[in-house]
Amino acid sequence: MTEPAFLQTTRTSYDAFADLYASRFQDELAAKPLDRGVLTGFAELVAAGGGGPVADIGCGTGRVTAHLHASGADVFGVDLSPGMLAEARSRYPGLRFEEGSMLALDLPDGGLGGLLAWYSTIHVPDERLPRVFAEFHRVLAPGGHLLLGFQAGDTTLHLDDAFGRDVSLDFRRRRPEQVEVLLKDAGLEMRARMLREADTESAFPEKTPQAFLIARKPLAPEPLVSGGEEDGATD
Repeated sequence: MTEPAFLQTTRTSYDAFADLYASRFQDELAAKPLDRGVLTGFAELVAAGGGGPVADIGCGTGRVTAHLHASGADVFGVDLSPGMLAEARSRYPGLRFEEGSMLALDLPDGGLGGLLAWYSTIHVPDERLPRVFAEFHRVLAPGGHLLLGFQAGDTTLHLDDAFGRDVSLDFRRRRPEQVEVLLKDAGLEMRARMLREADTESAFPEKTPQAFLIARKPLAPEPLVSGGEEDGATD
C-alpha cells in the first residue's frame, strides 16, 4: 500500500533537523509547569485506572516519554522519524523507542493503559483524524486514558524552513470542541479539558493557545448474572 504523502514529508522534515530540535527543546518542560502538571496528572490517572503500558505516540526525541517514566508510567515511545528516534535512544538509553505510524499502530487490541499524543496529531490532515482516533480506541484497554496536546485555533501554519534546513511541514491548529466531537465519534468519552493561553514571554514562546484533552475508553459492561430469583426461578 502506498504511504500517504504527508507521512513521507513529515518523516523527511523531522529527520532533517532532529539534532537541532533535540538541543533546542531538551529543557522545554522545565519552563512549563502547567504542561508538567497535565502530564503528571495523566500518569496518575493511568495508574489509578489499573496501570498498564503507556504509548507516547509521536514521541520525537523522547523528552516527554522520559517525564512520564519519571512520573511512574510504564511508557515507551513510537515515532515516524528515524532521526528523532536516534536522538531519543541516545538521550534515554533505558527507555524503549519504536518506529511506527499512528495511522496503523503495530500494537495489539486493548493492550494499553494509556496513550499520549503530545503535539503529534497536528501534522495529520483533518480527513485522516477519524482513522487515527479509531486506532487510539483500538489499542486502549477498557478504562484506558488518552491525552492529546495541540495548538488551538482555525489556521494551518506551513513551514518550508526550520532551524535553517529545508522542510515541508503543516501545523494544524484545531478548536478543542471540534476535536472532542471526533473523539466521541471514535467511541471515547471526555474526562477533562484545559486551554492554556498564548505565552510570548517565556523561553519557549507560543503565539497561539494550547489545548489539552483527556478522554477514556469506556469500561466494558459488567456481564449479566443469570439464575436464581433474578431469572424468575422457583423452587
